[in-house]
This record gives sequence, structure tokens and C-alpha cells, in this order.
Amino acid sequence: MRWEQVGVITDEVSERFSEALDWIAVQGLHYVELRMIDGKNISSLTNEELQTVLRDIRSRGLLVSAIASPLFKCKLDPARQTALGDVFGHEEESAERHLERLPRLIEIAQMLNTSMIRVFSFWREKEPERYNEEIAAYLGRAAELAGRARMTLLLENEGSCNCGTARETGEMADRVNSRWLRIVWDPGNEAYLGLRPFPDGYEAVKKRLAHVHLKDTRRSGDGRFTGAPIGRGVVPWKEQFAALERDGYKGIYVIETHYKPDSGSIMDGSRESLEGLRQVISSC
Repeated sequence: MRWEQVGVITDEVSERFSEALDWIAVQGLHYVELRMIDGKNISSLTNEELQTVLRDIRSRGLLVSAIASPLFKCKLDPARQTALGDVFGHEEESAERHLERLPRLIEIAQMLNTSMIRVFSFWREKEPERYNEEIAAYLGRAAELAGRARMTLLLENEGSCNCGTARETGEMADRVNSRWLRIVWDPGNEAYLGLRPFPDGYEAVKKRLAHVHLKDTRRSGDGRFTGAPIGRGVVPWKEQFAALERDGYKGIYVIETHYKPDSGSIMDGSRESLEGLRQVISSC
């Protein structure tokens, strides 16, 4: 793993975009992943706003790793009870409306010089496997649209969505079977579910893996999992990095901190995670 491959989601550092960029540049990182920009979801920015975003990124010598969009973080059927999660400033809309938003997300990615857009698998149903064909159909249509623009969609293992586990995510990517739908592997999300991200989870996703998110988690006194700095939780990062290197992964590693110290800020949480990542890398 090379330091030149590391980035961070900007709003995990600061809600103020310029402050986040300054911090990221000072840390010697190379990539930023874009989700919220000064309180607005990246998908809702105007072309003029995007030009300002790109200018601010370039002025600090940074590159965009991916658009961390909320695409398909919605219900398959509004009438059914499902899990819910954070939409980062994006209103609940129908599945078809989400699909209609993809061409604009492609335009945004093109403007910001990235070829990757994160997607999800709809809010988690009580029996997710009953809806696999419907989910795959939407993802397949999305992948076809993305492919025309040579854009890669990154399906994330997200506990609040139907592809919550690595196994479910790998199986869904296999079901869609498109070169334009790959996986963003988040071992921390797998660990949050009480599952083993390595080697079990990794084995389920590695065939179609194209991007990696970095976070950690530990079990609290009440048995629930909470955020932790990278290297201080249950994810065996040293072994995971070694396996990725051994398997020829050449992509980007993006810190998605999800951790805030009790007496600190989200920037402090990102700083602790970055320090932890440095320690893990140095021990590899």
C-alpha cells in the first residue's frame, strides 16, 4: 500500500469544505471523496458550484476519488416497512426517480474528473432475498447507463440496505454481472454487523472489488459496535492490506472515519484514524 493511494471523505473531516481541503492537503493526502459540500449533497450542486469545488480541489493539488452519492438509498416500494439510514441531505424519493438522477450524477463525475460513483441497494427489507431480482434489475439498468459514459458504479456493503453484508453484496454484483458495477469494500461496515470482515467478508467481495473504504469499530460495554480510530478496533487491517496487495489491488483507499472522540471534533476523529492508519502501514 502506497501513501499516494490514500484519501478521505471531506465531510468526515469538517462540514466546511475549504477547511476540510486545507486539512487534507496538510496531511499529505492525495484524494478527496465528495458527499456533502458545505451542507449540500454533492448531487444537488449546480454547474457553477461544481466549478468552484473543482477549482478549490485543484488549487490544493488534490484529486477526486469518487462521487459518494446517495443513489438507491430509498425504498423499493414506499408502502413497505423497511430499515432507514442517513441520506446526507437527500430527500426520500422513488426508485425510478433515483434512476432518473443518474445521468446528472454522471455529469457531476465527469466535471470533477472521476469515473466512479457510489450506489446502494435500497433500504433493507424484512426479507431482502425476496427482492433480489428487482434490485438487480435496477442496478443493471443503472450499470448500462453508466457504461455508456464509461463510468463505474460502486456498490457498497451497507447494513441499512439490502446488500448489507459482504456475501449479499458479492452475490448481487455477480447477479448483475456487469463490468460497470463493481464493489466498494468497507470492512468496517461488515464488522459493525458482528461479522468477520477478514478473511470471510473479503473472500465474498474480492472478485469484483474496485474501491476500499477505511473505518474501524469496537464493541462497547452494552454489546453494540461503535466507531473507533483505524487500528484500534476489531478490523484486522494489517492482514486485510496484505491480502489486497497480494491480490494486486491498485485502487484508492478512502478514510470514512465515522468516529468522533468524546471530547473532540470530527476532525480530531479523522486525525486519530489517520495516525492509526500510518501505524498500521508502517507495521506491514
